[in-house]
Amino acid sequence: MGKILEINGPLVKLELPQTVIGEQVRVGRLGLVGEVIGRDGDTALAQLYEDTAGLRPGEVAEGLGWPLSVELGPGLLGAIFDGVQRPLQAVREQSGDRIARGVSVPSLPRDKRWHFVPDPQRCAGSALAGGDVLGTVQETESIQHRILTPPLVQGELLELAPEGDHTLDDVIGRVKLADGRIEKLHLFHRWPVRIPRPFKQRDHAVAPLITGQRILDTFYPLLKGGKAAIPGPFGAGKTMLQQQIARWCNAEIVIYVGCGERGNELTDVLESMPELKDPYTGRPLMERTLLVANTSNMPVVAREASIYVGITLAEYFRDQGYDVVMVADSTSRWAEALREVAGRLGQMPVEEGYPAYLGSRLAAFYERAGRVETFAGDHGSVTLIGAVSPPGGDFSEPVTSHTKEIIQTFWALSKELADARHYPAVDWLESFSGYVSSAAKWWAQHVDPNWESARAEALDLLAASEELQRIVNLVGVEALSSEQRWTLEAAGLIKEGLLQQAATDEVDSFASPEKQYALLAALLEIYRHGMKLVKLGAPARRLLQLPLLAQARRWKSQHSSEDLAALKAKIAAIPDAFEPLLEEYASTTTLSAAGDVTP
Repeated sequence: MGKILEINGPLVKLELPQTVIGEQVRVGRLGLVGEVIGRDGDTALAQLYEDTAGLRPGEVAEGLGWPLSVELGPGLLGAIFDGVQRPLQAVREQSGDRIARGVSVPSLPRDKRWHFVPDPQRCAGSALAGGDVLGTVQETESIQHRILTPPLVQGELLELAPEGDHTLDDVIGRVKLADGRIEKLHLFHRWPVRIPRPFKQRDHAVAPLITGQRILDTFYPLLKGGKAAIPGPFGAGKTMLQQQIARWCNAEIVIYVGCGERGNELTDVLESMPELKDPYTGRPLMERTLLVANTSNMPVVAREASIYVGITLAEYFRDQGYDVVMVADSTSRWAEALREVAGRLGQMPVEEGYPAYLGSRLAAFYERAGRVETFAGDHGSVTLIGAVSPPGGDFSEPVTSHTKEIIQTFWALSKELADARHYPAVDWLESFSGYVSSAAKWWAQHVDPNWESARAEALDLLAASEELQRIVNLVGVEALSSEQRWTLEAAGLIKEGLLQQAATDEVDSFASPEKQYALLAALLEIYRHGMKLVKLGAPARRLLQLPLLAQARRWKSQHSSEDLAALKAKIAAIPDAFEPLLEEYASTTTLSAAGDVTP
C-alpha cells in the first residue's frame, strides 16, 4: 500500500516502494486503475486509464501485482470492449449510459457455462507444453474456440476434465511443473498486452487476403500476415472501406479497434457491424468479430492501451490456428496519445511535437503482424491494417511518413476522388504494394498466369492518362491525337468499369478473384482492339461511338461472382464489336498501300 504524492493530468506520482515497471495499480478512493511507467527510489510514476479529476494527494494507492493484461477465453467474440478490455454492455448494466470511474467488471462472463470437449490426445501423465490445445468450446455457430495451455506453462498433465459444461472459473485440469508446483488450468488465461505472444516459427507460405475490393486485390494486394495502412483525410471513405474489408475478407476472425475516433463515427460502426451478415456463412458477422471502442473523449491513456489490447486478442486467435484481421482506426489518434503523455513527462519533442520514439513504437506494433506456425502445429496469421488520419490530408506528416516506411501495402485515399463520388477513393498513383511478386505466384496458380502483366499494363495506362489529362486541362481535348484520345478513354473505362465499386450494390459489393481478372482482361482487350484500329487510321471519335464501351462499364454490376459464364460470353464477343470498323479501315489501308486512294 502507498499514497498519492502528485497529480499531473493522467500521470500520478505515487509512494509505492514495492512496485515494478509495468505493474497495474489502483489509485484513490474510487480505485482508478493505472500502470506504472517509471520508478525513482520509493516513488513510482503511473499513468491512469481513467479521468483523474477530483483525485487528491495523500489518497491511498495499491499495487495489484500483475501487468496490464487481457483475459483470453470463450466469450470474446461478439463483445464490445473499451480500451482496457472492460465489456461495455456489462459496464452499462452496472453504471448506466456513462461509464462511472473506478467501475470494475470481469472482462469475460463468469456466470455463463460453456460446453467443453477435451482433446482426445490429452490424457493424464502426458507431457503438456505452452500453446497445446486442451480441448474445444463451440463459442458461436461460426467459430470453434480452442482452449490453449498458457504459453509459459509446461509440465506433466495430471488430470483433465471430461466433456461437460463449465464456467470460466472452474478448474478443468492440473499440471505438475518442473519445480514440483501444481498449476491449475481454466477455460481462460491472462496475458500481458505489451509482450508479444510467443510462437514456434514464422511461416512463409503465401496466401493473399482477398477483400473482394478490386482496386485492393488486383492492383495493391495484401498477404495474410501482412501490414497495410489506409491514410486519408476526413470524408475520404476510410470507415466504409474498413467495413467492406471486415465484411468480405477471407479471414476467419475480424478485430476492429476504434482508437480515439469521434463518438458519432464510432457509434455508426457499433450500430452497423452487428447488423451485417457474414457472406460466407449467412450468420451475423459479429459471430466472428469483436470490437474495441475507445472514443476521443475517453481517457487518453486508455486510448494508448487499446491498440495493445487489440493486437493481443488477435495473437490469441492466431495461436488457435485462425487467420485474423485487425483494423486499427486510427493510429494517428494513438500517436497523439503518445504525444500528450510524452509532453507531460517532459520528454524532448521532435517532429510536430511527437516524441522521438514514435517511429520505433509504430514499428514494434506493426511487427506483431505475421503468419506463424503455432506450438500446437497449426498455422495462423495476424494481418494488421492501420488507418491513418493525417491533418489536412498531408501524407508528409510524421505518423504517415513513419508508417509508410514500415508497412508494405499503402492504400492512399484521395479527397479529390471522394468528392467526385469515386469509391473506393484509393489513389492509384499514391498507393503501392510490396507483395505483388509474392501474390503473383498465387494468382498464377489459382486464377491466371497473366495477372501480373495485365496489372502492370493497366497501371501504365492509368499513369499515361494522368499526363494526358494535364494537357486536356490546359489546351482541351482537341489538341490530342486519336491515339492519345483513345488512351484517355480506355483509362476512363478501367476507372469506371473496374476500379469504381459500390458498397451498397448487392452484385458489385464483392468481386471474386476470378471476376476481378475477367473484368481486367476484358477492358484491356477492348483497349488493344481500339488501339489497333487507331493505328490503321480510324479516328478516335468513331471508336467512342461504339455501344460496347457503355456496356462494358455496366458488366461489373450485371454479373455476380457466381455468374461468370454469362460474363465470359460477353467478353468472347468483344472482337465482333470491332469487326465492322476493322474491315473498313483494313481495306482502306490496303488500297492506300496500293496507291489507289489517299487515306
